[in-house]
Amino acid sequence: MTKILGHDESKLKEIGGYITAKEIRQQPRLWRETFKLIKKNKEKINYFLEEVLKENDLRIIFTGAGTSAYIGDSIVPYLNRKLDVKAEAIATTDIVANPKNYLHSDKPTLLISCARSGNSPESIAAVELAEKFVDNLYQIFLICNPEGDLTKKASQDDKSLLLLMPEDSNDQGFAMTGSFTCMLLASLLIFHIDHLKNLEPGIQQIIEDGEKILEKNIYKIKDIVSNNFNRVVFLGSSTLMGVARESALKTLELTSGKVITNWDSSLGFRHGPKSVINDRTLVFSYLSNDNYTRKYEVDMLKEMVNERGGKKVIAISSYQDEEIDELVDYFISINKNESLLKDDVYSVFNYILIVHMFTLFKSIKLGISSDNPCPDGTVNRVVKGVTIYPY
Repeated sequence: MTKILGHDESKLKEIGGYITAKEIRQQPRLWRETFKLIKKNKEKINYFLEEVLKENDLRIIFTGAGTSAYIGDSIVPYLNRKLDVKAEAIATTDIVANPKNYLHSDKPTLLISCARSGNSPESIAAVELAEKFVDNLYQIFLICNPEGDLTKKASQDDKSLLLLMPEDSNDQGFAMTGSFTCMLLASLLIFHIDHLKNLEPGIQQIIEDGEKILEKNIYKIKDIVSNNFNRVVFLGSSTLMGVARESALKTLELTSGKVITNWDSSLGFRHGPKSVINDRTLVFSYLSNDNYTRKYEVDMLKEMVNERGGKKVIAISSYQDEEIDELVDYFISINKNESLLKDDVYSVFNYILIVHMFTLFKSIKLGISSDNPCPDGTVNRVVKGVTIYPY
């Protein structure tokens, strides 16, 4: 009998979890396809960016709604360290509601629109507002759906670049999984377009590690899910705070709100949000590869472990760490040793993969269809009910 992530395929179809499980499972393959796609378009991307990056005082804005917005949250801190320009993450929902606060006519701007379906009303509206407000606008469209409204809207001119993600990244399940990780990977590779050959071994390691996670952590994650919890907190620093935010959304979505979630940085968590912890709380800590940052995260782990109560603490690390393994209730390491690509942004792919499995298993335990966790239509796969007003 065929199994996906340790569950019988027939059973997954019966309970409405097959699509989500399949889409979680196929992500390492999609990462390989994304790398090939960017490599294939290297010359076109390079030509486009060479012109854009010549602009003085250039703004780079990553935009999207929901999960698509968190791509910017996950990559912007890293890009601001690596590039000589200012990168920002601004959700389409913010731009549409308050365009004059975010779009500046006199600033050359590269708007990077990330979208799974490309059919969210705010996606189109944000692009139209940018075209209206910004005198010198460049655009990159990273889209998973070749038939979406945003794909059709994407201009085909010297100031725009459309990159369609691999076909199977257009998730058909309720929650974005492969679409998020593929657009994030594409975003990273675009800004390293001249270094793809050097990056390739590290990306291959990420892919291989992802395969191992999907195969070897099933029982550990099922054990975590077996705890009697109804709250989950995700902590991460800088780029990892973006994936913490996305993890909180995934868990909330796929459990249909039966599990309440929160996210924060390890240092920020003490300043009030820590009040959310009770005896039925799981706390996930995404550990940084930066030794300095990690000191603060380990202090937070020690503090939580030493406090009384029935909460469980889970630490996720890129490499094996015996001290932390002995400290927390659960420890998951991506690799035994440090990865080839040590920047935290490259940890996002396999960190979120663990949470995809975790939240799928929890939805199954709760008897919720992860493929359609909100059958009453109060929340939809593609947002509905948005009226876009003329500005």
